Amino acid sequence: MARARDTARRLGIWGRSQQMGNRWPVGCIALEITQRCNLNCTACYLSENAEFIKDPPLEEIFSRIDQIYRCYGRKTNVQVTGGEPTMRITAELLAIVRRVHERHMHPTLMTNGIQLTRPVLVDLVKAGLTDIAFHVDITQQRQGYPSETALNQIRRRYIDMSRGLPLVVYFNTTIYRDNFHEIPALVRFFRRQTDIVRIAAFQLQADTGRGILGKRDAAITQQAVLKQIETGAGTTVNFNNLIIGNPRCNRCGICLAVNGNLYDLLDDPRLVKLIHVATPHIAWLRNRPMKTVGLFLRWLVRHPFYLLPVGRWGLRKLWSLKKDLLGAGGRIHALTFLVHGFMDADALVRNRVQSCAFKTMTAAGPVCMCVYNANRKEYIPSSTK
Repeated sequence: MARARDTARRLGIWGRSQQMGNRWPVGCIALEITQRCNLNCTACYLSENAEFIKDPPLEEIFSRIDQIYRCYGRKTNVQVTGGEPTMRITAELLAIVRRVHERHMHPTLMTNGIQLTRPVLVDLVKAGLTDIAFHVDITQQRQGYPSETALNQIRRRYIDMSRGLPLVVYFNTTIYRDNFHEIPALVRFFRRQTDIVRIAAFQLQADTGRGILGKRDAAITQQAVLKQIETGAGTTVNFNNLIIGNPRCNRCGICLAVNGNLYDLLDDPRLVKLIHVATPHIAWLRNRPMKTVGLFLRWLVRHPFYLLPVGRWGLRKLWSLKKDLLGAGGRIHALTFLVHGFMDADALVRNRVQSCAFKTMTAAGPVCMCVYNANRKEYIPSSTK
């Protein structure tokens, strides 16, 4: 944590809004359990020979899980990924998730969902799975689904598969020239699914791996994607009040969702920074939001200095929500927007690499995810099946 804090200060990205070095030393760390995949995405980050690389044995995977724990400790977000992780034997996938959970870390399954079933998902939850991220977009070339709107049929199926389980459900979408214009419609779709969907992540196309799309169009910038999200959200979304590592790499906005409408949760910069600095010890349990609220309220009672500013903000927010609250029967959900600007393989920027909040665990230790994707052959054994 101290090293993360020192790095943020040295690179000029430290502040009261910075999460890295305040709440955690790393945003998440990817644990690749296979290089095999059942899709051939036009924006794929895997290497050309990925399909011929032998899956690492469970002992090696367990060793890397333990290494993640030694590096970053409890509550670390571990992305169980690949390739497509569900292509491993189900018993092995369950054992991997269980091992992460037993180390008191949070396992997330990163999947395209094609081979996943409800019974397997239930077993994964029993093994300790806390988050599931479905990657669905038109770069995957799923037959019969020519647009993001058409792909909502698949997204609904995955949402129904997850319904009733104590999971944080989110969707990843790679953004490029052919679906940039669909971002507002996709955000409106997620607005209607906030009883299940908690996070909508948008990843800007990067020229890396075996993908064939090449360089991203100059007009598709991080700022342009943020504006498209706001258009679909129907409200201003503040992406400056919670910083995740380098702002050029990651942007985060959080909205309250009530009756299909969104309201910016981070609209008071002073209060957000005040609470953020004062509560780094409170674990924000995304899959148990009411427990998180309870922890915060108990903390608030013990620290009356914060009661007045939080109370004023809360009353103003409830007043702005009043009509939708009545229409929704008092139900409030949260929807987080994440925008990731991954780097091209031939355009790695030193200070962004040094401040990376999303890493991959290799046999040699954690590596910046963009560096890893640009140099996969150096980190992955070349042994074949």
